[in-house]
Amino acid sequence: MLAAKLRETILDGGIAEGESLPTERELVTQTGLSRGSVREALRMLAVEGLVRPKHGRLGGNIVSLPGNEAMGHFVGQFIRGRRLSLRTVQETRETIEPTIARFAAERRSAADIAKLKMLNQDLTAAVNDRMQFAAVNVEWHNTVGAASRNDLLAAFLFSMSFGVAISTTADEYDTMEVRKAAILAHTKIIEAIEAQNPDLAHRRMEQHVRATRAVTSAREHTELKLK
Repeated sequence: MLAAKLRETILDGGIAEGESLPTERELVTQTGLSRGSVREALRMLAVEGLVRPKHGRLGGNIVSLPGNEAMGHFVGQFIRGRRLSLRTVQETRETIEPTIARFAAERRSAADIAKLKMLNQDLTAAVNDRMQFAAVNVEWHNTVGAASRNDLLAAFLFSMSFGVAISTTADEYDTMEVRKAAILAHTKIIEAIEAQNPDLAHRRMEQHVRATRAVTSAREHTELKLK
């Protein structure tokens, strides 16, 4: 009950992000609960990403609003718990990423374009390093998500990042030819976003994310072993 009450207060804006919650002692006094119960309520809120501990002499708990990591955690658990296939993750990407690219073309800033171009240069530099290439590739896609100015879509894309990395490092997919093709595809998508051409950005992103369709179809029953 305490966790529910504090959760509603935080989400309704009664305690702003960055402000401190009452101390454990104060909560014990206010509620009449044991210290162990209060700590359990605070632990629940921490797992949900609504509070974070404040270290130091004064200590305490600081209010924080859920971020991409929180959504990534829960979506990751859903994927793993439901034993969803890589094909399912890929189909979800194909559904949302072209729309994200469309929004990015409509709403991007000059800083977004500069970062996308820089990351594509980093991809070129990492073309011989499979894991580094995959990490930068994921960051590039998430940057397009951020440029969409749609926090929910961007967070959902971020939550699938592990699946994106898995799909792009499969032995049968991750070849030098494919990596170079991805860099070229990114270049064309950046051009469409920079030109603020939503239709073209949507079409080019759709073509790009469908590049792994053959792989995911062949591995339809592969399970994502999330850590």
